[in-house]
Order: sequence, then structure tokens, then C-alpha cells
Amino acid sequence: MMQKMTAAITAVEGYLPEEIVTNEDLSKIVETSDEWITSRTGIKERRIMRNGTTSDMGAAAVQKLLEKKGIDPLDIDLLICGTVTPDLVFPSTANIISDKVGLKNAWSFDVNAACSGFLYSLATASQFIETGKYKKVIVVGVDKMSSIIDYQDRTTCVIFGDGGGAVLLEPNHEGLGIIDSILHSDGSGRQFLYQPAGGSAMPASHETVDQRLHFVKQEGKQVFKFAVTNMADVSAQIMEKNNLSSDDVHWLVPHQANLRIIDATASRMGLSSDKVMINIEKYGNTTSGTLPLCLSDWEPQLKKGDNIILSAFGGGFTWGAIYLKWAYNS
Repeated sequence: MMQKMTAAITAVEGYLPEEIVTNEDLSKIVETSDEWITSRTGIKERRIMRNGTTSDMGAAAVQKLLEKKGIDPLDIDLLICGTVTPDLVFPSTANIISDKVGLKNAWSFDVNAACSGFLYSLATASQFIETGKYKKVIVVGVDKMSSIIDYQDRTTCVIFGDGGGAVLLEPNHEGLGIIDSILHSDGSGRQFLYQPAGGSAMPASHETVDQRLHFVKQEGKQVFKFAVTNMADVSAQIMEKNNLSSDDVHWLVPHQANLRIIDATASRMGLSSDKVMINIEKYGNTTSGTLPLCLSDWEPQLKKGDNIILSAFGGGFTWGAIYLKWAYNS
């Protein structure tokens, strides 16, 4: 009997701007220090894109993906982009990426779920493969957080960086690919992490600009509390639901928001640190970009059949976990 069709990741690529901004650099702009940032977040440096857009980074990752697989851009059916820093309010960044890369036969749209953007997009994209409707779907997670970060606010400017990545999803009949997902959202958490101005609630005006309301505002303690609990809970939950012990899990791919949140999640899952992908020290929190960047960095170590759990938590609040079996050897 043929296995049920699943959506499998068959390629991954990341993209990072070249400019590196260290903790030392930030300590010259705001009152902070390398010791303070490292001990609280685990971040040492982040990448910043001075010239260019979110779609430029997304398009670069997609271009690399297509070249790596030798795929004609016209063969792509759909592109979904997770981002909270779109080039424009509309049209969607996914539309712009598709145009830049020549995906003339694909339709495309954005998913706004903050740091869970890639996770939500991947779960959504997988459905289009599983129904048999499409054969090749690209999922992009990318953010230019420097465009909405206040470099006078030491609580947020130390955390975020720019970057992203893309994965290709294709049908699989070997029982590999995306096996399960658990996704949640809770809009009552919106006041703890959000961008106040720029939407219909508070359109742009002289006042909103003067009051610096077009930047990310975060109540760190509240967000940390919710993130630690929910990201750890949902990761343990997806293991339980799929009868996975800590020995069965080869890798945890956690959203790179804060090293303490990552450690708490791994601990809850019973995983040793050598099974956890961590690159927060190099890139900071790239929001929708963290998960594909981890997969890209670790791709050479991933083996066909590896049990992998992706987990994220973001503003909204949004959170969730995906369980997948890796579909190829690099």
C-alpha cells in the first residue's frame, strides 16, 4: 500500500546581509554592554541590511534555492512569505519576490504571524501539497527588522537582526516530510509586543512619527513569561501526540528569540544541547527568518529520516510546533 502523500522539504537556502553589528557597536549608540546583552539573550552580533528590502533578501534566497535544485522558475505553483516587515503595506512581499525571481505561473501571498511566520507559512503550504493540488511550493521566512526597530530603545535594538531563508516543498510517498503541526494564537497578548502606528488603528501622522510609534514596542518580562511556557508546552505536546521520546528526536529547531527560552524548551523536551540548533549568537532574532536560517546552517548534518521538531513563539501572540521527518541526505 502506498504511503499517504506528505509535503517534504527537498531543499533549503538562507540569505544574510553582509554587514555585522556587534554588541560593542550597539554599546556606542545606547547604554548597554556586551556582557549585559550576552547574559540576557545569548546574542553576540546581528546582520543589518542598510540598502535593500525584505523582498531583496527573500528573492536572493529563492534564487539560490532554484539554482541549487536546477528548477525552472515557471515550475513553481505557489510561494508563501512569512514576514512582518513587508516592502509595502500592499502589494504583498510574496508578489514582489515572485516577480523578481520570475515565478510567472505561481500565485503568492504573505503570512503575518510575527516570529511564528515561517511556521504558520510552512503548515499552510503543506496543505496544498497534501491535497495533491500542487507539486512545488516555496515557503519564505524573511524580515528586515532594522526597518522597524528603534535604535534609541536599548530593550529592543539589541535583540533583532535582518535575514531569512526559503524552503522548497514537494510531494513525498515514503512517509517523510511534515507529519504533524500544532498551532495557536491569542490576540489578548497584543499589547505586550506590537508596532503601534502605521495601521488603520493609528495611521501615520506627524505625531505618530514624532512619538516614535512606528517602531516595535515590547514588554520584555511579559513576553518572556508567555514564550517560555507556551513554546516549551507545545513542543512537549507534539512529542506526546506522536509518541516520540527524547531519544527519538534528532533535532529541535527553535525560534531564536532568546537563549533562555531555547534552553527551557529543550529542557522540557528532555533534549541535550547537542540536539538543539542555535545560531542566535551570530544573527540575533530575525523574526520569520530564524527557522529557515537554522535549517540552512545545519543542512549538511541532517540525515534522511531524522525526526525534527520546529518550534516558535511570536507577537500576536502566535506559537506552535511542527514535527517533520527530514527527506534527504545533503
